[in-house]
Amino acid sequence: MDRVTKLVSERPVVIFSRSTCCMCHTIKTLFCDFGVNPAVHELDEIQRGRDIEQALQRLGCNPSVPAVFIGGELVGGTNEVMSLHLNRSLIPMLKKAGALWV
Repeated sequence: MDRVTKLVSERPVVIFSRSTCCMCHTIKTLFCDFGVNPAVHELDEIQRGRDIEQALQRLGCNPSVPAVFIGGELVGGTNEVMSLHLNRSLIPMLKKAGALWV
């Protein structure tokens, strides 16, 4: 859990992902299309990725990836991010976190 907290505090937007997950790819692409440069941690490619995945599940991420944090706070997965985007709350949230300047 401490490692997740440390990683999440390093950037305005942090995405925990798996390199083979199509929904993870969709979320990463969405943020990049906005001009956001998220920190992306591919759990299937990093040391102790499984431990991080279990910590994310304990935080309530189900499924565990993608797990999106904005401004140090857990936003959720694909459903939550897309809901925020569709109700036009995502861009203001990104601006508030310092991930977008426009």
